[in-house]
Amino acid sequence: MAQILKNSIISFIDFFYPPFSRVMPIQTFRYAACGGTNTVVDIVMYAIAYNFILHKHDVDLGFLVIKSHIASILIAFCVSFPLGFFLSRNIVFTESTLHGRVQLFRYFLLVLICLLLNYIFIKLFVEQFHIYPTVSKMLTTLIVVAFSYVTQKNFTFKTETQNRQVD
Repeated sequence: MAQILKNSIISFIDFFYPPFSRVMPIQTFRYAACGGTNTVVDIVMYAIAYNFILHKHDVDLGFLVIKSHIASILIAFCVSFPLGFFLSRNIVFTESTLHGRVQLFRYFLLVLICLLLNYIFIKLFVEQFHIYPTVSKMLTTLIVVAFSYVTQKNFTFKTETQNRQVD
């Protein structure tokens, strides 16, 4: 079932690749498509969490109060993390020679760093610059996506060729 889903997604994405073939390699195009999809899902989930799940109210855990714009990041993460790993591993970086558990661990580390960056930038944009939370999330995403691509390509889903070049 997973193989059928993987092949269907690859076929769908690759169908749109020919006009872009002169400006970027297929892997970059697939990353843009998968990353773009996951980013849209993340932003939509963030907006849904902020506006409809939390109703713009802070989350009081009794010992800690989490601002709604921060709690929304965590809710969106619960959807975007597994989706992003699946797409990165099975669609974009299919030639990685690392074991799945190593990839998952590295991806998790990367996502934690990205969550920290999200936290810092959202807090800065919302609380210091007074930008609306959803717009702040979009600005933050632009910064974090660039960092994420470089890290995934060169660390999380490294290939055997990259391993030899490092030696």
